[in-house]
Amino acid sequence: MGKPTGFKEFERATEQYRDVKERLQDYGEIFTGRHDIQHLETQGARCMDCGVPFCQSDNGCPVHNLIPEWNHLVYTDRWETALNRLHKTNNFPEFTGRVCPAPCEGSCVLGIIEPAVTIKNIENAIIDKGFEEGWVKPQPPASRTGKKVAVVGSGPAGLAAAQQLNRAGHNVTVYERADRIGGLLMYGIPNMKLGKDVVQRRVDVLKEEGVEFVVNADVGGKGDNAVDPKELHEDFDAVLFATGATRARDLEVPGRELKGIHLAMEFLTANTKSLLDSNLEDGNYISAEGKDVVVIGGGDTGTDCIATSLRHGCKSIVNFELLPRSPENRAEDNPWPLWPKIHRVDYGHEEAIERFGRDPREYSILTKEFIDDGNGNVAGVKIVEVLWSKQDDQWKMEEVEGTEKVWPADLVLLSMGFVGPEHYATDAVYVDYDERSNYRAEYGKYQTNIKGIFAAGDCRRGQSLVVWGINEGREAAREIDRYLMGDTLLP
Repeated sequence: MGKPTGFKEFERATEQYRDVKERLQDYGEIFTGRHDIQHLETQGARCMDCGVPFCQSDNGCPVHNLIPEWNHLVYTDRWETALNRLHKTNNFPEFTGRVCPAPCEGSCVLGIIEPAVTIKNIENAIIDKGFEEGWVKPQPPASRTGKKVAVVGSGPAGLAAAQQLNRAGHNVTVYERADRIGGLLMYGIPNMKLGKDVVQRRVDVLKEEGVEFVVNADVGGKGDNAVDPKELHEDFDAVLFATGATRARDLEVPGRELKGIHLAMEFLTANTKSLLDSNLEDGNYISAEGKDVVVIGGGDTGTDCIATSLRHGCKSIVNFELLPRSPENRAEDNPWPLWPKIHRVDYGHEEAIERFGRDPREYSILTKEFIDDGNGNVAGVKIVEVLWSKQDDQWKMEEVEGTEKVWPADLVLLSMGFVGPEHYATDAVYVDYDERSNYRAEYGKYQTNIKGIFAAGDCRRGQSLVVWGINEGREAAREIDRYLMGDTLLP
């Protein structure tokens, strides 16, 4: 694949983001939107004829993208064919090409001795060029089966399942409790990483293919927008729950009730909705302007909180991480082809360095208490440094005496991951839960304990990546089709 000697001749060179100073002034995507075709063809040439492409294995790409094939097709300037091969395994490469952390690159065979192939850049360029050239067209089914499927949740798993089931000829209706379709893609990921026009563009394709969408539909809820899950079970031939893992992990320490402390998704969702509704002019968001901001918890969501706060015009920002700083290179217990647990500087960290002259992250920090300003508002965060040690193959944490400190804080954002899905929609139809409170359904089969009800994505597997959501949505569609028809041709 690629040029036989390409990996020897060409060095890895990723497509650059927009200039930091420029992008800090707006909420546009951090990507330039311009793809240098010749550059990408050169990068495609670096793909090796490696024999066993770990990039598309379980350690690499969860949807098993045919990466060496479309790398080679890009190298040989056959972009439309590359798009066809990409769409064969991935319904939404414009999402993964923007927000996926690229485990495929961590498993690239070239990565054993040299920097990996720029797989993510090439994937994103293929789909962007596909839309620009008009190669992405709706694919409605030639005929209908007469079967009806309800999909609850319109995140990556729900949308992938809906598209697959619709193309199999079933009548698919997607229910979303928010006012816009997209779930995590619409409101959980900021515009800077995933433009909402990109999400809507794909939703429009699904609509043209025949998928029906119902917004402001709170399945299992109590208000005016409530939809009875029992009625869905009775009215549809199958129901798929793809509701995500939306119960955030909280931080129960003294002072948690103070004003100015918010879950990260409250902050990010409100900002995106206000931005889309009024360009933030309605004021219906949590502003960081002029505030000392503390983000507790790292990961993508923590980075997104940093980047959004910077755009608001925060006075200062610090990011506390409980774990120690990752090494620059793979540790001995983190060999290839596992995901490399190494230190990375993401877009939000880069922007904080530009604004304040330092990386905002503080490592090995344990939050002890939130400080009251005397009027019920948060005024600071009391922390202590911790020391990690390994004993009998178990990591142990202990506080370092004399390291307690209070950091000023007018706004605290809790970004510590998610503990599972909400249950009010599934309690009503008696779905079982596993020991982690996720909807119980075997991976690869996706059938819950209730006949005709399936589950897929983060609500089944726990908090995970967009690409895993697409994987489970596709596979669940296959099993629902098999359940409805006795057999299936879906992949």
